[in-house]
Amino acid sequence: MILIFGGAYQGKLEYALHNFQIKENDVFCCGESTEIDPSYSVIYGLENFIMGCVKEGKEAKEILAEYESLLKDKIVIMTDISQGIVPMDPAERSWREMAGRTMLYLGERAQTVIRVFCGLGQKIKG
Repeated sequence: MILIFGGAYQGKLEYALHNFQIKENDVFCCGESTEIDPSYSVIYGLENFIMGCVKEGKEAKEILAEYESLLKDKIVIMTDISQGIVPMDPAERSWREMAGRTMLYLGERAQTVIRVFCGLGQKIKG
């Protein structure tokens, strides 16, 4: 698995499309549900999936563990929402905390981890 993360609007998807020769129709865009389609090459917007998990009272990394063998050859892209001011809203705070736990989980399992800032990738692992 390749994990690509970074702040909002930093060019994560564009980086993946350009550097890994992926076509846009190979990208699954996560919604705020606990569903992921591992038939795509890229899982994009994992933070939305995590919000769906918060809303349904499920732990994201437990669901991802069920997909672990299917995700090992995928690119997973998520926005790092762990920076900045801690939200007052309990649901948003839970979302932020779960996103951090999920990034730790994925980072441990990924062969490559890349942080994208201003469209530039910095390899953290691999």
